[in-house]
Amino acid sequence: MDFTGLHPLIVAGTIGSGLIIAAYFLNQHGRLASSDWRFPTTNLAGAVLILASLYAEWNFPTLVIESFWVAISLYGLWQSLGRRRA
Repeated sequence: MDFTGLHPLIVAGTIGSGLIIAAYFLNQHGRLASSDWRFPTTNLAGAVLILASLYAEWNFPTLVIESFWVAISLYGLWQSLGRRRA
């Protein structure tokens, strides 16, 4: 398979998908708690990369779910950082 013609934003979106999958996998195996700031941060980074990929390949349903993913990740990060300060 030739990846030389692949748009860089599609590559970024694929990496973003990998980040979200990795965070979920680590969470399910007890290696990354959802209360740990790294969990929502990884999900946020993944969602942002997927959203960036939409510039190259538009998909409205992906825009919807990743926008919610960003909002939920920001909320989780805010909660996590709030617990660290307390």
